[in-house]
Amino acid sequence: MDNEVSAGSVTSSTQTLGHLALGLTLLAFGVGNTGVIDNVNAADAAGLATWVGGVALFIAGLLEFRAGNAGTGTAFSGLGAFWFTWGTGVGAEVTGEAAGLFLLLWALLALTLTVASAGSGLFGQGVYGLLFVTLLLLGIASFAENDGLAKAGGWIGAVAGLAAWYGATAALAKWPTFSGRAAGRGVTATG
Repeated sequence: MDNEVSAGSVTSSTQTLGHLALGLTLLAFGVGNTGVIDNVNAADAAGLATWVGGVALFIAGLLEFRAGNAGTGTAFSGLGAFWFTWGTGVGAEVTGEAAGLFLLLWALLALTLTVASAGSGLFGQGVYGLLFVTLLLLGIASFAENDGLAKAGGWIGAVAGLAAWYGATAALAKWPTFSGRAAGRGVTATG
């Protein structure tokens, strides 16, 4: 029995964990912003954001860096820093302008990740693009004190969370993806 694990499967596992952490955190954050569930708001996701979206995602990013995957390492570590900062800052007295600026600055990270992940498909570029739109809308909503924009941002965040969750689940279960291929299977030059 061979006890060695190839670098590809370790990286794949780390990426799956990172996408699960991102997906669950985004889903909770997004649903909290929609107001669709009585007595549940975005602040209720602070614990999940701190530990799952923050710490677990940051560690997954460090493991990706160690495996030589700078793009995924940057994405997971950067987003882990965002979620940890947001989760630990919930409840602090800040102005709408300060909250809006915070969200817009992190939207720039999401935009960078979107551009950098060109060609990675729906579960890469799509999730980061939806995260960018989410943070952009929530940032503008904070500046404008507009609940409608905040709810729209929440819905887009929830969709982004579901997409990240599905992508990770598809990788584990070898389910089909929207590219027409099952996740986790080798891709040949002929597709």
